[in-house]
Amino acid sequence: MSAAPAFALVGPSGVGKDSIIAAVAVARPDLLIVRRVVTRPADPTEPFEPCLDADFDRREAAGEFALSWAAHGLRYAIPAAARAAQANGRPILFNGSRAALPRAVDALAPLSVIAVSADPALLATRLAQRGREDAAAIAGRLAQADLCLPDLPGVPIHQIDNSGDLSDAVATLLALLPL
Repeated sequence: MSAAPAFALVGPSGVGKDSIIAAVAVARPDLLIVRRVVTRPADPTEPFEPCLDADFDRREAAGEFALSWAAHGLRYAIPAAARAAQANGRPILFNGSRAALPRAVDALAPLSVIAVSADPALLATRLAQRGREDAAAIAGRLAQADLCLPDLPGVPIHQIDNSGDLSDAVATLLALLPL
């Protein structure tokens, strides 16, 4: 049996990746929606598994992660169980990082990238509304909003604009996923 596809949803902070994923989870219960491991305390605005740095180090050394990366002073990981599910024929969808995509291609092949964008003013508003960061941190995230995707030969890359109604972005993503 060949591995099922993996879908990395990427884009700047505040673009609505978690909102899109939550809606897709309801519509497509057959997909494995991967919960990232993140080195920060639990936060009701984002679904993830909180992890202390020391525990992250231990788990990474033990091979518990299929993929890990650092961004914004935090560390993130995709649990190895996601790769196992994918190898057993279950498609996976995860909130990824643009910078980690080259490693994701190797770790979670076959991989498709879904790049989500939104109007910059809307991003600023969303980041401020979630209340996790001060103005300087928000400015830093906005400065990275226009980062380009790395060169990923042979990897399908799809674009979704989430500046309008969430249901439109969800419908676009659902249309990209295999049945």
